[in-house]
Amino acid sequence: MGRYILRRLIQAIPVLVGATLLIYAIVFALPGDPIAALAGEKRIDPNIVAILREQYHLNDPFLVQYWYYVVGLLGGDFGTTFAGVGVDEIMAGKFQVTINLAATALVMEAVIGVGLGLYAALRHGKASDSMILASTLVLISIPTLVTGFVLQLLLGVKLKQAGIDLFPVAGVTEGWRSYLLPGFVLAGTSIAYLTRLARNSLVEILRADYIRTAVAKGLPRSRIVGRHALRNALIPLVTYLGADLGALMGGAVITETIFNLPGIGQQLFSSVYLREQPVVVGIVTVLVLIYILANLVVDLLYAVLDPRIRYE
Repeated sequence: MGRYILRRLIQAIPVLVGATLLIYAIVFALPGDPIAALAGEKRIDPNIVAILREQYHLNDPFLVQYWYYVVGLLGGDFGTTFAGVGVDEIMAGKFQVTINLAATALVMEAVIGVGLGLYAALRHGKASDSMILASTLVLISIPTLVTGFVLQLLLGVKLKQAGIDLFPVAGVTEGWRSYLLPGFVLAGTSIAYLTRLARNSLVEILRADYIRTAVAKGLPRSRIVGRHALRNALIPLVTYLGADLGALMGGAVITETIFNLPGIGQQLFSSVYLREQPVVVGIVTVLVLIYILANLVVDLLYAVLDPRIRYE
């Protein structure tokens, strides 16, 4: 197992290099001058512009700029913005908000999605099963932007007017309650997909020969479902949850904007607009690392869920 972990970490190196190189190239290709974007409509002294461009290697070719970034990254330096603020300082304050939001969304996704999926599977072919499938189809069809504004109005504004202040509509001033509504909005589409995946996975496993054998032997239904069927059904669900963690972290731009959450999504959007290459690449680098580690944990959980799976 130790050799497998080491091999996977080594394999992650080209993935990390490729991802940072790609996003650096995309930001490098954006039109406009980042120094001019920093000043807005104000005119900057040409001497200051020349000093800044020299300081941040903006006059160098793309590969030279990327080399300077990688060298700094290997030394634990994510660079500084054109305003002189350390990228690690920016990420330290922003990532905590996004991590809280993504963790809330992931818990909701796992509890609601898996719960509804298993319930639908056990009620396969009945009215409740059809109702759950129809509900997930509706949830998948509605854009996150629409879901966010509708729930913000109904559960945030309308409930508060009725005297029930349970879901704050903006900011992070209310502690964990501030993440409930945006967490559900962020996880909405994933909940629908996970519900359908859990249902289909369990329905298929309940038709397997070894399940019919367990039924014929007279084992209790709770043991058949909980010990034999559910354990095998969890393998594709764990895979989906692990892959979705990175998507939740990186896809929170719309949700954080709707609910005015000062997270990494908003910072990424503004950094792309201002062509802050160190900030954009630094954020993407951390997101790629999270995605790689999440997939590594998923692979290790396979051996726990299914003893037949062994890594050489």
